[in-house]
Amino acid sequence: MNALTQILAIEYPIIQGGMGNISNAILTGAVSEAGGLGTIGAGTMTPDEVEEIIKETINRTTKPFALNIALSVSPYVKEVLSLVRKYQIPIVSLSAGNPAPYIPMFHEQGTKVITVCASVHQAKKAEAAGADVIVAEGYEAAGINSSLETTTLVLIPQIVEAVKIPVVAAGGIGDGKGLAAILTLGASGVQMGTRFIVTKEAPFHQHYKQKIVEASDHATLIVGRSVGRIRRVLDSEYAQKLLNYESKGISLDEFNELTSEKFHRLGAIDGREEAGFMNSGQIAGLISDIPTVKELLEKIIDDAKKQLQQARVKI
Repeated sequence: MNALTQILAIEYPIIQGGMGNISNAILTGAVSEAGGLGTIGAGTMTPDEVEEIIKETINRTTKPFALNIALSVSPYVKEVLSLVRKYQIPIVSLSAGNPAPYIPMFHEQGTKVITVCASVHQAKKAEAAGADVIVAEGYEAAGINSSLETTTLVLIPQIVEAVKIPVVAAGGIGDGKGLAAILTLGASGVQMGTRFIVTKEAPFHQHYKQKIVEASDHATLIVGRSVGRIRRVLDSEYAQKLLNYESKGISLDEFNELTSEKFHRLGAIDGREEAGFMNSGQIAGLISDIPTVKELLEKIIDDAKKQLQQARVKI
């Protein structure tokens, strides 16, 4: 047990990324049941939709899980925040916005707060505001990313040096070697999204999973640079369409519409890569199998222990 697992009351120092509107109770429950921290992503879903996932997750696990709220993305922040109190959700993850106004309220009700950061400055502010855990997300991560484009390897040791609370690394981690490397950099655990997509329980389209399994080291690309809205996705027919639109000139509003959750679901849930996009981190190139969540977590922990033991060599 380390500081992270103690604070979150979980067995393994592994957190599931929120995944926005393709979030679901099946995968969230499986991650928590297997010893990690499952996470529901509120995305832009209505409060009723989020509530249904919360209720189903409670039916699937008695272990802690988190609710991720993207503060500048969700049009229902106030209503979703109220669900945390209503269902006594033990952990909330706040991203894409300033968490400071909300942290005291959560602490009053006994809820631990994770904040997602992409810079040392953001991490320091989150700690000063009372955050319990920092998730430091590097540019390798799937989906919407910081325009700073700082890699995980560079970001983690700087944030670890700058704050005293536990730091969790996100972006480019999906196996035991990655966990071991992150721990040696001083972090207390990892957050994974892409790796959990490719598990037996994850209710995503088989074509999505297979594209990740077959991915090479250059299977992802960045869209949105031209409008300051960076997103990492799998290279696909739809992703190439987005790049083409950008090359010809596109507004931020137009880009946001073309990368809305409607098109996310068309790719991830329906498997229609010509009609929608599929988020993926650069870790896709290291994924070659589709295990159960339990098998995945156990293997990551076992492999990390072996890597840390083998690393005890003289330089």
